Amino acid sequence: MQKTKNDILPFILVTCLFFLWGFAHNLDPILIPHLKKSFTLTTTQSTLVDSSVFIAYFMMALPAGYIMKRWGYKMGIITGLILFALGSFLFVPAANHQSYNYFLIALFVIACGLTILETAANPYASALGDPSTATQRLNLAQSFNGLAVALAPAIGARVILTKGYSDAELSSMTESVRKVALASEAYTVKMPYTILGIVLLVIAILFYFIQLPDLRTKNASSETPSLWKTFRHVHLSWAVVAQFFYVGAQVCVLSLFILYATHSAGISEVQAADYLSIGGIAFLIGRFSGTFLMKYMQPATLLTMYALFSAALCIVAIMGSGLITIYALIGICFFMSIMFPTIFSLGIKNLGSDTEMASSLIVMSIVGGAILPRIFGFITDSTGNINLGYFVPLISFMVVAYFGWKGCKVRNE
Repeated sequence: MQKTKNDILPFILVTCLFFLWGFAHNLDPILIPHLKKSFTLTTTQSTLVDSSVFIAYFMMALPAGYIMKRWGYKMGIITGLILFALGSFLFVPAANHQSYNYFLIALFVIACGLTILETAANPYASALGDPSTATQRLNLAQSFNGLAVALAPAIGARVILTKGYSDAELSSMTESVRKVALASEAYTVKMPYTILGIVLLVIAILFYFIQLPDLRTKNASSETPSLWKTFRHVHLSWAVVAQFFYVGAQVCVLSLFILYATHSAGISEVQAADYLSIGGIAFLIGRFSGTFLMKYMQPATLLTMYALFSAALCIVAIMGSGLITIYALIGICFFMSIMFPTIFSLGIKNLGSDTEMASSLIVMSIVGGAILPRIFGFITDSTGNINLGYFVPLISFMVVAYFGWKGCKVRNE
């Protein structure tokens, strides 16, 4: 399909999806310290923010594929946007009722919408235009996801974190007044998420009225894809494991960045959020530079090197203190930028008719983002030292390194 003027508006709207779900994901590191303070949570309890999000990804991966196959990608995008908007609006009653559980439900609904959007947006970004430039279009669209990684923490911190009470003000209050004051801080999320919900509904309406190509393909083979048959591909099995640990490590680094930085470097939450934005810029630079380096290096080799560098920086995060630990985390953001797409592409290599099932399995494996941060939080609460939590991403990056070194090799099953 050659690129025409009719492709421009659909491509702009699809590209907006990359930015919007990146923005939503990267508000989570702001929500974690905010809700932790508002509801007086432990670190382990606060990681339920990530659990509610990534459990939704695990549960919706296969239904999202069914929605696309049954009703088409356009209806899938609209459904994802509506769920995304609904979850955003649910932040209002969650704040009104001052209920942490309501916030978790809202985040779960948002993540259900994001799962559908991510399932649809990548193939659409590739299809809207000349096939010879599909990779360039996809990289352009994905760059807006990286832009959201850089912008969301800085914007979210100033909209949400700066509206609360200082520690000095809280310490001067009686226990009953302090409890009410902390709970009232949850109200600061109402405006940004309401605005986000309205924007999402507007975009959903635009998608309803524009024409999009039907990307559904018919399988000429009568063979039904089998879960267990697909798992017989050893390199796919290792990809599922590697993606589980990678996503878990990424969530540990990004979502707990502010909690870690304020303790390890002794800086304010807003300053920590600004450093997280710098980490987002490093992530964006890492994605572009990694793509460039893959012209001269095998992706598996680069993945192994970057995973080992990330593991080494985790040791700095464990043993260090002060700003050097922040720089180590920013370095991790740079090196982990290529990991998700590289693990994904190596995992589905040479799978033929099993590719679709394999893709769903790798998407489901990101449930690691729901599980490993909980272990990080448990270590932190048990030891009273958040630095020791970095043993979780350290081990995770070593698993990714092994996948790049040996696990990704295609074998004759």
